[in-house]
Amino acid sequence: MIVAAFAGSLLAAPALQAAPVPDALRVPVPGVEGPVTTGNGKIVVQSSNFDLASVGYEQAEYFISGTATSYRSAPLSDDGKWTVTPDATAPYKTRIVVYRPMDPKKFNGTVMVEWLNVSGEVDAGANWTTAHVEQIREGMAWVGVTAQRVGIVGGSNPLVASQALQHADPVRYGSLVHPGDQFSYDIYSQAARAVRADAPTVLGGLAPRHLIAVGASQSAFYLTSYANSLARRTRLFDGFLIPSRDGGATLFDGSHAFSRLEGSVRIRRDLGIPVLVLTTESDLALLRYADARQRDSRFFRDWEVAGSSHYDTYSLSFGPKDDGRNGSDASFFETMINPVTSPYPGIVDCTKPINSGGQTYVARAAVAAIDRWVVHGAPPPRAPRLVMRGSRAFVVDAHGNAVGGIRTPQVDAPIATLSGLGQSGTSFCSLFGTTTPFDAGELRSLYPNHAAFVKAWNAATDRAVKAGFVLPADAAGLEAAAAQSTVGGGSG
Repeated sequence: MIVAAFAGSLLAAPALQAAPVPDALRVPVPGVEGPVTTGNGKIVVQSSNFDLASVGYEQAEYFISGTATSYRSAPLSDDGKWTVTPDATAPYKTRIVVYRPMDPKKFNGTVMVEWLNVSGEVDAGANWTTAHVEQIREGMAWVGVTAQRVGIVGGSNPLVASQALQHADPVRYGSLVHPGDQFSYDIYSQAARAVRADAPTVLGGLAPRHLIAVGASQSAFYLTSYANSLARRTRLFDGFLIPSRDGGATLFDGSHAFSRLEGSVRIRRDLGIPVLVLTTESDLALLRYADARQRDSRFFRDWEVAGSSHYDTYSLSFGPKDDGRNGSDASFFETMINPVTSPYPGIVDCTKPINSGGQTYVARAAVAAIDRWVVHGAPPPRAPRLVMRGSRAFVVDAHGNAVGGIRTPQVDAPIATLSGLGQSGTSFCSLFGTTTPFDAGELRSLYPNHAAFVKAWNAATDRAVKAGFVLPADAAGLEAAAAQSTVGGGSG
């Protein structure tokens, strides 16, 4: 869908395939059971809460089981050129959640295989929530993998423990067995193997042509390690989309969900598989991804988004209910004027209004970009980097918004200061950034009337589309939201 940004930059698709790796790993096909319909009859996962059938999708859940392998690593280096060897084995049984187009003709052949995030100690499809609108528009299938143990058995947080699988529905999920996170890498591989080898069951007869690995936040830490150590050897994934990783990566001993290799871990340059990293201000400064920055290359792109935070108002409040047709763009726009401080009162209560930046629109463009890269060999546009002062602060403009990086209308026709920093409160509030609406005087100085604002906003949107970082399909909603607003004295 991003045409202008890729003009003249096509590579032949076969060139994306690296040479065979001598020590390739043969990943076994796990047993597949399902679709699962027992217990309360409801799939337990934090993702979407609208009716998927209303957008032409269906959902199903399957159990996969077999024998998983853990890995022992040689000393780990910052360049990501890691070597691991098989270590112990253990039986496991976990689940995968599948969202797929009902009409086979609408399936585009790509499957996004998401390592479900358990930072909140429950299974969450963080990237699906942020970027599902584009996945549905393009007819992709989505497979969420319960790769880590805490998603099954729960953790120490009593507020969310009831949503862990075996607490939420002990009848449905009581038979699941996870031997520990040191086995998560192979469990994830076997889930991908099931998609490829048993597509008639897992995808309901759809024929997958490309698999893209995706995982956000803690899952991104694991995928960084997976890409550096296993991706070339398993050859299960045609590309990687890694949103919101930190400066390190996970270890292989499974000692703790947040046990990360400290330092500045880069994606290995000889991977030979397309990798697109999507980065927010919070990731750079708070999670120290600034220490792991690396140059774009033939198989690597890093998109840094100005005015963005690790998680934000869209992902927390709008994403779960956004079916792409319900006018959420206009409602989301309004949160820059009347921002949200407590998206889940009593559970997530932040001290300041949380970030209402345009990350979701760039995340959707990233989904389209990695798909185009994998399918057609057309690399994503190279993005300018955010300008930093040291490695923990950003250079900002006169309105307090970060300089450089990927620009959206939210920062180039601003009505608020949007940051990935400066937040505190309960839960993960420190990663949710801030929104500071402009006062009436500042708005008047920028936009003497509504038409002036709409003109500036639309011009910024057009620039983002031309650059390849906002999709044309989203531009109409963004421009309609501005037109409906009262900024500059609009009629609303």
